[in-house]
Amino acid sequence: MTTMTRHATGMFCWPQLTTTDLEGAKRFYSGLFGWKTEENRVEGSTITLVKKADKIVGAVMADAQSGPPSWIDFVCVDRAGEIANRVKKSGGTVLIEPRDASTNGRMAVFQDPTTAVFAVWQPGTKPGADVVNEASTMCWNELITTDGAKATTFYKSLFGWTDETAKGINGPYTLLKKDGAMAAGLMQATPEMKLTRPYWLIYFAVDDCDASAAKAQQLSGKVMMKPTDIPDVGRFAVITDPQGAWFAIMQPKSPQQTRRA
Repeated sequence: MTTMTRHATGMFCWPQLTTTDLEGAKRFYSGLFGWKTEENRVEGSTITLVKKADKIVGAVMADAQSGPPSWIDFVCVDRAGEIANRVKKSGGTVLIEPRDASTNGRMAVFQDPTTAVFAVWQPGTKPGADVVNEASTMCWNELITTDGAKATTFYKSLFGWTDETAKGINGPYTLLKKDGAMAAGLMQATPEMKLTRPYWLIYFAVDDCDASAAKAQQLSGKVMMKPTDIPDVGRFAVITDPQGAWFAIMQPKSPQQTRRA
């Protein structure tokens, strides 16, 4: 297990779940991924850190006021305040202004011009997740949107990403890169998807996609897209947890098929 001491600027570095049922979410994800939990106080709020062995891989927070349960992706940045200014100038919305999370770092939450929500993390004493791209940790981040062109332009201007068109299972797929490394994917929603809102989908790596999908169902989750092969990439499935938060699992064909932090 490789411990991250820093995440590259412009790369996703932290997954965090907001849920209406903290204890239920802890049971589900601990059962599915084998995560352990640890309660932590930050700036007067309690946050549940989730761990693979003794390494922090994400967090869960209870919040019944901020909308449906959902995972949110954090991008590593040098200056959260500068990013907030760019968001405003590029047609996005600042949902939470940049603020300190104790000495751990500085964060902010935004909405892109197509209404998808994402966040940024300016590291302090904490770089983000201790482990990524390994089983039971975040391995990919994908935007599903109603306006791929508008979203691509926005994120390129925000993070200095470049784009490349690849072949996806539902048509063209946009790879977003930072300094040549794969940072994220972008998919234009099709009518068949019946998308109710654009959103960022977090993928967690697993050793066996089919077994993990079946386990999620046993734990009262729902398989929204059954295990499916992506040629030369791996096998994935899309799941909602018992509280309704969406995420995906990926059994990569090789470690190189996931993003590079």
